[in-house]
Amino acid sequence: MDIKELIRSVPDFPKEGINFKDITTLLKDPAGFKAALNELYELAKDKGVTKVIGIESRGFVFGGALAEKLKAGFIPIRKPGKLPAPTVSETYVLEYGEDKIEIHKDAIEPGDKILLHDDLLATGGTMKAACNLVEKFDAEVIQISFLIELSFLKGREKFTGYEIHSLIEYDGE
Repeated sequence: MDIKELIRSVPDFPKEGINFKDITTLLKDPAGFKAALNELYELAKDKGVTKVIGIESRGFVFGGALAEKLKAGFIPIRKPGKLPAPTVSETYVLEYGEDKIEIHKDAIEPGDKILLHDDLLATGGTMKAACNLVEKFDAEVIQISFLIELSFLKGREKFTGYEIHSLIEYDGE
């Protein structure tokens, strides 16, 4: 099954000039969802993953399902103010300004083997911040996975030394 065919492109969303890759069309297709999940699982099944971390919010969908298949715990990384217990945060630079992500202080144990997952790799800022957060806990990032990579934005270059996978690549658009 070609799961790329199940991804809808939405021109000029969320602003003019952006060609948004909408995964909801993949998620609503049971066979497509299963195929994508199985591909992600095959990439991680023999890595000894103890926790899967999903990045807010589309990273939660496959991240949670992957955690179940891998028999690992699931941890959400969220925007500030969304997690109810004490958190650790990481600030990162955007094109115009800064943003921040947070994780619960008790989410990761030293020595945990972490799979980080998000739906899309663009410039890589959010995922790099997530890697930095994980490393504050003396845990190991075993693998980083994405459904989609916008390779023309060169986000992968931020991840030297990490095992990184994406199921679908776009060279332009």
